Amino acid sequence: MTQNDIYTRVTEQIIEAIAAGETSYRMPWHNDAGGLSTPRNALSKRSYRGINLLALWAIAAKRGYSSGEWATYQQWKQLGSQVRKGEKAADVVLWKVGERCREEEEHDPQARVFLARGYSVFNSAQVDGYTPPAPVELSEAERHTSADAFFERLRAAIVHGGNEAYYHIGDDVIYLPEFKRFRTAAGYYSTLSHEIVHWSGAANRLNRSLGARFGSFAYAAEELVAELGAAFLGALLNTGSTPRRDHAGYVASWLTLLRSDKRAIFTAASQAQKAVDWLCEHSARQSTAA
Repeated sequence: MTQNDIYTRVTEQIIEAIAAGETSYRMPWHNDAGGLSTPRNALSKRSYRGINLLALWAIAAKRGYSSGEWATYQQWKQLGSQVRKGEKAADVVLWKVGERCREEEEHDPQARVFLARGYSVFNSAQVDGYTPPAPVELSEAERHTSADAFFERLRAAIVHGGNEAYYHIGDDVIYLPEFKRFRTAAGYYSTLSHEIVHWSGAANRLNRSLGARFGSFAYAAEELVAELGAAFLGALLNTGSTPRRDHAGYVASWLTLLRSDKRAIFTAASQAQKAVDWLCEHSARQSTAA
């Protein structure tokens, strides 16, 4: 599979999933707590990240897989299992460091160029002879306590009240309705996660600026980064990620962007993963400092 093929195939899968949920505002990354499992490699036990996490969520939702266990054909053989004949693989991406031209090296000697290489994986629902490990079940109270501690360690300024949720970049403050105003706990944590990803992009943190990359779509792209970041964070915290009706207006812009730029979703997923990694590291540092 060529580099352009993997960009195109993964993007088309995600476009299809977004379009399918357009009228219900439910995107492929929305996952209520206790819903789709976070994808991980069945052999290495490492969780998939970034674009691969998003792509496998979309495939699992489309095909009705409840398991998050994935592996290549050969990896399933190493586990003593066999992919059933006729099963269709899912595309994921392996990033390789590529060579750069002299002009690039002169401009930034420290920068690295990454190339996308596609490979195929199968879900445990597609194989014989494999028993997935029993999931570690946490009570709702345990999940909420852990999530509350995570967000408290970030020390973001959060003001509860009113009817709207947003991050005010000038004040560097997150404004949220009170917990009781949300229909579900997942809705509260999903919204908080979305706004905390916006907060992470401030100039004194990650200094995330998408204007040069996305032009007139920069605002919609930032919302996409926050949506994906909230889903990635919700998967880590076991709090889920739920639809927001006030984001319905962005869906058409996302579809237009992805259809015109086959690498846009890769960039958005990468920025979202970078934000989540930073948030996790920052929370851990604050825990150590305390």
